[in-house]
Amino acid sequence: MKKRNKTRFMLLFIVSIILLAGCSQSKTEEAGGSADIEEATELVYASSKDINDMNPHLYAGSMPAQGMVYESLVENTVEGIKPLLAESWEISNDGKTYTFHLRKDVKFHDGEPFNAEAVKQNIEAVQSNAEKHAWIKLSTKLVKVTAVDEYTAELELSEPYYPTLLELSMTRPFVFISPKDFINGGTKEGVSGYHGTGPYKLADHKVDEYATFEANESYWNGAPAIKKVTSKVLPAGETTLLALQKGEVNFVFTDDRGADSIDVEAMNRLVESGDYQLVRSDPMNTKMIVANSSKSDSPVSETAVREAIWHAIDRETISDAIFNGTEAAANTLFSSNVNYADVDLKKRDYDLDHAKQLLEQAGWKHENDAAVRTKAGRTLTLQLYYDSNSPSQKTQAEFIQSSLQEIGMQLDIIGEESTSIANRRSTGEYDLLFNQTWGLAYDPQSTIAAFTSSSAYLHTTSGIAGADELYGSIEEVMATTDEAKRKALYARILTIVHDEAVFIPITNGSVTVVARADVTGISFKQTQFELPFERLNFE
Repeated sequence: MKKRNKTRFMLLFIVSIILLAGCSQSKTEEAGGSADIEEATELVYASSKDINDMNPHLYAGSMPAQGMVYESLVENTVEGIKPLLAESWEISNDGKTYTFHLRKDVKFHDGEPFNAEAVKQNIEAVQSNAEKHAWIKLSTKLVKVTAVDEYTAELELSEPYYPTLLELSMTRPFVFISPKDFINGGTKEGVSGYHGTGPYKLADHKVDEYATFEANESYWNGAPAIKKVTSKVLPAGETTLLALQKGEVNFVFTDDRGADSIDVEAMNRLVESGDYQLVRSDPMNTKMIVANSSKSDSPVSETAVREAIWHAIDRETISDAIFNGTEAAANTLFSSNVNYADVDLKKRDYDLDHAKQLLEQAGWKHENDAAVRTKAGRTLTLQLYYDSNSPSQKTQAEFIQSSLQEIGMQLDIIGEESTSIANRRSTGEYDLLFNQTWGLAYDPQSTIAAFTSSSAYLHTTSGIAGADELYGSIEEVMATTDEAKRKALYARILTIVHDEAVFIPITNGSVTVVARADVTGISFKQTQFELPFERLNFE
């Protein structure tokens, strides 16, 4: 194996997804500028985005904020699906009917009762905008919602769909808002208020400045100890760090898709001061490079080229030097703690010599001592798109560009806004682009379902030799009620895409918390998009 690239020591120490939490015990100016942070009762966090439209049945709002306000029927936990707004449930023998028995002690923030009729109205409101939610397969299979009695709701599906409970547990859209907030009998045209059943209520909001959430003292599961949570909008980076050091915020975390916040050295200095504790979650997602196998006029359509790229990426250096160990090197699409993902797949080590050999065998040669390989008159040139708002992606792109140059491949790196990159992913106008799996709450089922979606990974998977088998297995795994068969199908799906090297893993991302030593109850949900503020307390 080649020695680590000499550029290692020159890399920036940047981390994506830094989550800093703490409680300031000194009086400092509140995010809105009108009051002091209350000692040992309030958290003020910096966010690079406004909370935006908090309509839980649409997708513009901040997921961490929505997670404080709204709740689902069931909750996804490390131990599996647990009751939340539903106390219990039954699934019919044919797997098509789900009957939920609701809690009787729940009210919306505006005092309206939470009952089966509210469940029916909310889910029907979601389904009235079905095209918007087609990425969630459950939405395409829901046929009917019935309020059997005041506290019993029944969901009827067109066919068995095993991820039903998982998708009902997600942050959105199958969560519940007071029917009094509906506009024209629904939510797709907007809502008139944001009254959920969750542990916090939205109390104040000044667009692009701050939003304040107050504890729901009537919360069915007990009022939170933290009485106020304020989201303060700040630019990521140095501005956020200074605000933390000055006490203007005492809690910092990234936006929903993980734009970089503050660097690792700054985080470490806080911990080394002795006033903070560090807690890190298990792997939540996989950061990866997505390859467009369907782009027949590009070298990326060849399996050997994709494999060579995989072998040419030094993940350990990326983990150590770019992320300073906060993200672990990833060797597969999903980490082994993801359900059904503990599959025996061949490991592709960092090996420049083997990468060169693969290219040689595929006919990509150095002609006339040229730096870039050619084949049949074409040069081995690819384009990699990265999020221009993510310094760590830019640094990774530059590092990978240097590595690929060593094996005779020219990599042009292009920074664009995340919306532009998402559009490229859906149109197929890319060779390679940075992306990440949907995350622990959604995996493996949602990321794998997206293999067949034209708005997601259809262009990534449709060019491989085993595409038909892949798509058939995906359809089958979502419907089977046989657990052994399901495991076997997932193993086959993961083997196909791994062997074809269309999803090239880089690192596994975790949620990292740095909190003052007196903060207790720090824990994580099965998602990188929320933090359970209601579980926190102070010594």
